[in-house]
Amino acid sequence: MSYQKRTAALASVAALAGSAVFMAAPAARADVVDVNYKCQTPIGVKTAVSPIDIKGVKNGSGYKLTMSWQKGVSSSPVELGKGAMSPSATIKVGGADSGTVSVSGPANEAAIPANTPIKINDLTGTYTPKASGKVTFTAAVLTIKALGTTTTCTPTNSPGPSLTLDVTGAGGSSGGSTGSSGSTGSTGSTGSGTGTDSSGTLPKTGPDDSVIALGTLGGTVLLAGAAGTLWLTRRNQTARARR
Repeated sequence: MSYQKRTAALASVAALAGSAVFMAAPAARADVVDVNYKCQTPIGVKTAVSPIDIKGVKNGSGYKLTMSWQKGVSSSPVELGKGAMSPSATIKVGGADSGTVSVSGPANEAAIPANTPIKINDLTGTYTPKASGKVTFTAAVLTIKALGTTTTCTPTNSPGPSLTLDVTGAGGSSGGSTGSSGSTGSTGSTGSGTGTDSSGTLPKTGPDDSVIALGTLGGTVLLAGAAGTLWLTRRNQTARARR
């Protein structure tokens, strides 16, 4: 093979290998989605729009989800000192699976001035698949606790998923029992030539009976073959003696 042909062949193999690696990569899609929040605060209703990003990283049998806000939401009429605000949220699970995932994060690391949009730190939680297929993750309710009060922010614009993952549920099987459910072996004496037990019904057979039957058949064939070989050997010896 010429140098040019070998080079072309190696290039083709490398391209195919690269395609296989690409195709084997887990399917995932992440989008930054604008979420319109309606917040019930101690001083009335406030609204805010924030782009939400959700990322998922495989972690053991589940996924670590990280929910990020790119803009602040709600505000406080008074300054919130360092560590005074504690956020948490839920992520709606859809597609092949259902339910919610709770995510939480640290309190504010710096004081938040009065009447200033509250910047939410990244919130994290763990999702464990219960089903297999494409699963979506969508921003749901945000809860802010500060100075003994609770503010609840709910999406009002039916936002689309911020993340889609192709997952495999734990277990993978339907959970049904396996193996034979009936008893094996003879349940009664069989009459000669009838093939039935004492109840007058045909005996139950299972995998063990099949194995025994095949073993018996195999033994019969083996003996027949050995007998045939012995008969041919004796016949040849007799023929030689007559000559």
